[in-house]
Amino acid sequence: MERDVVLIVNPAAGGGRALRALPAAERVLRDAGLRVRVERTRDIEHARALGQAAGEAGAVAVALGGDGLVGAVADGLRRAEADPAHAGLLAIVPGGRGNDFARGLGLPRNAAAAAALIANGRERALDLGVCGERAFVGIASCGFDSDANRIANATRVPGDAAYLYGALRALAAWRPVRFELELDGEQLVHVGYSVAAANGRQYGGGMLLAPDAALDDGRFDVVTVADVSKGRFLRALPKVFRGTHVHNPEVTVRRARELRIAAERPFTLYADGDPLAELPATVRTLPAAVRVIVP
Repeated sequence: MERDVVLIVNPAAGGGRALRALPAAERVLRDAGLRVRVERTRDIEHARALGQAAGEAGAVAVALGGDGLVGAVADGLRRAEADPAHAGLLAIVPGGRGNDFARGLGLPRNAAAAAALIANGRERALDLGVCGERAFVGIASCGFDSDANRIANATRVPGDAAYLYGALRALAAWRPVRFELELDGEQLVHVGYSVAAANGRQYGGGMLLAPDAALDDGRFDVVTVADVSKGRFLRALPKVFRGTHVHNPEVTVRRARELRIAAERPFTLYADGDPLAELPATVRTLPAAVRVIVP
């Protein structure tokens, strides 16, 4: 099978996990008869540029890293899609800490198994979210999530535990906040912990924040968590891993194509584990914006 593949690797992902997975992934791709070029990223902007270049060349852009890398490469591909029928494809070899987008697609966590899909998997058109000029694949969130993400990104706690550690540390200093929201033109006020625009179902290493979100319906599941005691919030935290927290009265799920978020104090909007924008910010969906190789 003759096909050009650009294997885009984040050397820092997963505490070196991506680099350790690189030889196996590259070997599988070459054994399948694919023409492989390996590119190591310097930063997110470089990853985005590599994705765009792969798309313009009609190649498969393989993101070997975490959700941040996947989102940047997908963003680059959608910028290259002047002619979607001939644009490049996105493929994913999980190599980060959370790998939530890959989990949601049912991709193998093993690098060799994920790479094998690139030769024989199927294509699926998926939505992206966008804020300003930057796109994301998973969930954009702020408020309590802003603090938890910042702490998780700074810690040396390994793997999925970093996100739980971030949440527990953020809770200790948390104060409720007043948000002003606009969902597809409808204005409302939300007081509480967080606001999230979910393109995918999960974030934070397997937390099913939006269990009914679909990657191809052209809408976000907008999840808000209202003000409750810290004790109640903490007791509900394990439910997020099962997605049953949405049945709690303080959790509301709405659907919208566009969401504007403002808050009474400064917050960074995070998506795919990385800072996306400062509030106030507007996110919107980009239906069928990228083609992905899936099982």
